[in-house]
Amino acid sequence: MPGENLTREEARRRAALLTVDAYEVALDLRSAVGPENPADGGPRTFRSVSTIRFRCAEPGASSFADLVAPSVAAVTLNGRALDPAEVFDGTRIALDDLAAENVLTVDAHCAYSRTGEGLHRFVDPEDGEIYLYTHYEPADARRVFANFEQPDLKAPYTFTVTAPAEWTVISNGAQDGPVEPADDTAATWRFVPTKPIGTYITAVVAGPYHVVRDHYSRKLPDGTTLEIPLSALCRKGLAPHFDADEILTVTKQGLDFFHEHFDFPYPFGKYDQAFVPEYNIGAMENPGCVTFREEFVYRGKVTQAAYERRANVILHEMAHMWFGDLVTMEWWDDLWLKESFADFMGSFSQVEATRYTSAWVTFANQRKAWAYRADQLPSTHPVTADIHDLEDAKLNFDGITYAKGASVLKQLVAYAGRDAFLEGARRYFKRHAYGNTRLTDLLSVLEETSGRDMAAWSRSWLQTAGVNSLTPQLTYDAADRVTELAVLQEAPADHPELRPHRVAVGLYRRHAGELVRYARVEVDVTGPRTVVPELRGAERPDLVLVNDDDLTYCKMRFDEQSLATLRGHLGELTDPLARALCWSALWNLTRDGLMPARDYLELVLRFAGAETDIGVLQMLHLCARTALVLYSAPERRERGAAELARGALSELRLAEPGSGHQLTWARFLAQTATAEADLQLLRGLLDGTARIDGLDVDQELRWTFLAALASAGAADKALIDAELTRDDTASGRRHHVRCLASRPDPEVKAEAWKTVVESDTLSNALTEATLAGFDQPGQRKLFAPYVEPYFAALERVWRERSIEIGMAIVRGLFPLLQGDRRTLDLTDAWLAEHIGAAPALRRLVLEARDDLARALRAQECDAAA
Repeated sequence: MPGENLTREEARRRAALLTVDAYEVALDLRSAVGPENPADGGPRTFRSVSTIRFRCAEPGASSFADLVAPSVAAVTLNGRALDPAEVFDGTRIALDDLAAENVLTVDAHCAYSRTGEGLHRFVDPEDGEIYLYTHYEPADARRVFANFEQPDLKAPYTFTVTAPAEWTVISNGAQDGPVEPADDTAATWRFVPTKPIGTYITAVVAGPYHVVRDHYSRKLPDGTTLEIPLSALCRKGLAPHFDADEILTVTKQGLDFFHEHFDFPYPFGKYDQAFVPEYNIGAMENPGCVTFREEFVYRGKVTQAAYERRANVILHEMAHMWFGDLVTMEWWDDLWLKESFADFMGSFSQVEATRYTSAWVTFANQRKAWAYRADQLPSTHPVTADIHDLEDAKLNFDGITYAKGASVLKQLVAYAGRDAFLEGARRYFKRHAYGNTRLTDLLSVLEETSGRDMAAWSRSWLQTAGVNSLTPQLTYDAADRVTELAVLQEAPADHPELRPHRVAVGLYRRHAGELVRYARVEVDVTGPRTVVPELRGAERPDLVLVNDDDLTYCKMRFDEQSLATLRGHLGELTDPLARALCWSALWNLTRDGLMPARDYLELVLRFAGAETDIGVLQMLHLCARTALVLYSAPERRERGAAELARGALSELRLAEPGSGHQLTWARFLAQTATAEADLQLLRGLLDGTARIDGLDVDQELRWTFLAALASAGAADKALIDAELTRDDTASGRRHHVRCLASRPDPEVKAEAWKTVVESDTLSNALTEATLAGFDQPGQRKLFAPYVEPYFAALERVWRERSIEIGMAIVRGLFPLLQGDRRTLDLTDAWLAEHIGAAPALRRLVLEARDDLARALRAQECDAAA
């Protein structure tokens, strides 16, 4: 990664100097096909010709363009040929003596990517077909064409692509005229100029994709009709599994919702959605050409939660068409201006426009768990972050920027009012369309529409870090009536901000075998103690929720009576959101070392079987496994694992045949199985000698069972290879690699380590699969020899690999599962001895160190119980 960074100050200077008027980009992708190993032994490349028209505020000044490429054939500035050897250093092109108006043309050979950064090239193992797609955020467009790689130098783009004639090629703009022959086997596609957009959301997708087309029409208030051509794409091999009708239905519902509430017609013409292989993230909001990871095309049976999750991502990306694409943050400091809004709007629109009406339950249960974890790491930061450079930006696509920011916006809606919030959004779009903004631009419109002091609200919620805890404090009279109910607010010592919280306080009591709410009051919590006078005189509650309905962002705590009620009667809570909030609060108590892990596991075993929300159930399984593996006292792990496996098997047999709950318990059994009887059942389900009524052991579930067997040493290479023969697909190969790396064999671990750490031959997807298999909970002794080598390799890996792969290795190989003081000491020693290491690398290690220290504290709590 050397030389590829860009600082905020460099970007500010360049933005003050330059105004970009237009790009013309021509890509020749014919080289994507052909022999797999280039004759010269170098990277496979494609020709990229980029012409940039731009102005300079100070004629005679110097600046630079961005390009990461193996070679540059020619650079021409204002008709003057520049020597590439003199002006191109591998990442930047020096531009001296600029005129008031300039034309820069760069003819380069750029490299296809295997890491998901830039123009990714994928070979489908099923049929040998080649699939290409781009992914740039935050700054990888420069791997595909020369540009000014920063979000505030927006411009229109005109793309021309030459590729094999039988391919489908799409970009941000609609196709401009018919495809033209380029030679006997290739053709050229031209696309209409885009609206002004940032480099990071330009896009090209090319290959023999399967395409499903549709159309959206809407009558606008001015009497005109908005016409949006729609399409959904995936690899040909996934076409039999592609439920495009469901995807396009959610798309149309989202377009209806956002047009009804935003009062700004979708500005980017068409709306293509491509599901692409080996994608590093969930999706990317490229206007007119949205890309998604192809795992959202489900090859086997999945639960309703999976469909809800995909719908949320579709709507999240659609919200970006306005928040992020139409109006773009000036620099990555204000990344939240797009991501927080999209995260909030994804759930908001789901509940109001689709069949997925429990999206706020999922938000409370899953997204906020991500935020709570991130906000307690040493790297936590305000929602509006201080982003010094691109490496900082890459790491800030985190739980703060997304989920905490969205939670804060949900609090803002409660604080300012829904109508004021949406009217503020409408004014924001109209005022800043196709431009760039900062925090103050948004606050000014919200202050106009709400009448609230947004500066004070922003200081508390957007410009400070940390999460508050809210705890009820109650006193009663002799008749068991509430004499006072107060909400206590606390903040961690290192982030002592006490914030204004608009909350709902709910009182619950047991009645006829159910826990039901009988009183609810909304109140503004300010300072360390807030009395709720409206609840004076209420009957004694069995349970108090100080963040009922999940209006604010906080860690919800319980009084002693409430906690006792949950221990005995959590399953009696009839409201799904209230139940999810209680599970979330109990998990935070466990993570914070305030509840023994064994108590949390007991609650899961007792009440999870009755959980009706499938997404909550899946989260409970994830948390239970984490509690067992990381937070349980070492001497209790074996017993805890056996108890979880017994519980999983019992619930699997009790679940309704063919239901999502049955499938979820089957997966959980695979994750917890260690006893020979459980492993034998998994073997039987694989080979057909065992059967559970209603459980369809499809190909994806087969791999899930095989992974469990491989990790336990109950599946050898021959069995794993045989499964690949059965499923020799892109997904099958990922599963195969993971299963092979999971086997409890020192030679297997040595080979996996060598493949990932000492070599860069694997693609991003296979690197991820190898890392997932390498370190298994039951294999701590096998990983122990790699603890010191891990720390020794860190700086070299960070220096030599792309940031995406570097992040994956640093996170994926950190010896968290060692779970001992020695590993913590080694981590501290590395941090002390490498003060000068790259800040982004140190941040990753610091975060991993915090996870380990938290685990040790939780283990102490569990051991003392």
